[in-house]
Amino acid sequence: MSGEKKVNTKEFDRQIVRAISKGEYSVLNEVYEHYFPAIRYMVLQNNGSQDAAKDIFQEAVLLLYDKIKKGDFVLKSKLQTYLYAVCRNIWLKQLRDQNTAYNTSDITEFENELVDENATEEDNRQEEFERMESALNKLGNPCRGILTHFYIKGKSMKEISEYFGYTNASNAKNQKYKCLQRLKKHFFNPSSE
Repeated sequence: MSGEKKVNTKEFDRQIVRAISKGEYSVLNEVYEHYFPAIRYMVLQNNGSQDAAKDIFQEAVLLLYDKIKKGDFVLKSKLQTYLYAVCRNIWLKQLRDQNTAYNTSDITEFENELVDENATEEDNRQEEFERMESALNKLGNPCRGILTHFYIKGKSMKEISEYFGYTNASNAKNQKYKCLQRLKKHFFNPSSE
C-alpha cells in the first residue's frame, strides 16, 4: 500500500481493516503515517504534549485492532474520522480526570454512538465535496476558472473581469451567474453531460 499518493480513501481504509483482520501487523505503520498527524495536532492544540498524543493514538489503534480482531468492527465512516473521534474522547476524558489513569473500558456506548454519528456526518460532507468537485470539473473553462477565482481564491468581480478579459465587472458577474447555474445542474444531476 505504500507509495500510493492519490488513492480512494474508502478503498484504502478497507485495505487497512482487511490487513489487520488477517494479522498483517506491518499495516499499522501505514495507520500511524496517515492518521497520527491529525491526532498530534489536536492534542498539541489542547494543552497536550507529543508524548500524550502518541499514547492516545496508541490506545485508539489498540482499540481499533481489538475490535477488528474480535470481528465486531464495521467500517461505517472513514478510518481517519473514527480514529480522530476515539482519540478526542480519550483526550477529553484525560483532561477531565487529570489524576486518574485512563481505562479503555470507560468508553461508553454513548461515546461509540457519537463516534458513529460524527463519522457519518463527515462522510456525508466528503461525498458532497466530491460531487461538487466532479460537477466543477465538468464545467470546463472559463466557468471553472471564474467560480474558482470568486469562491475559492476570493477575487473580486473587477479582478475576475480583468483576468478573463471581460469588458467590465457586470459582464463577468453575469457570466458567473450562468456558470453557477450550470454547476448546480451538474451537482444535482450528475448524469447530465
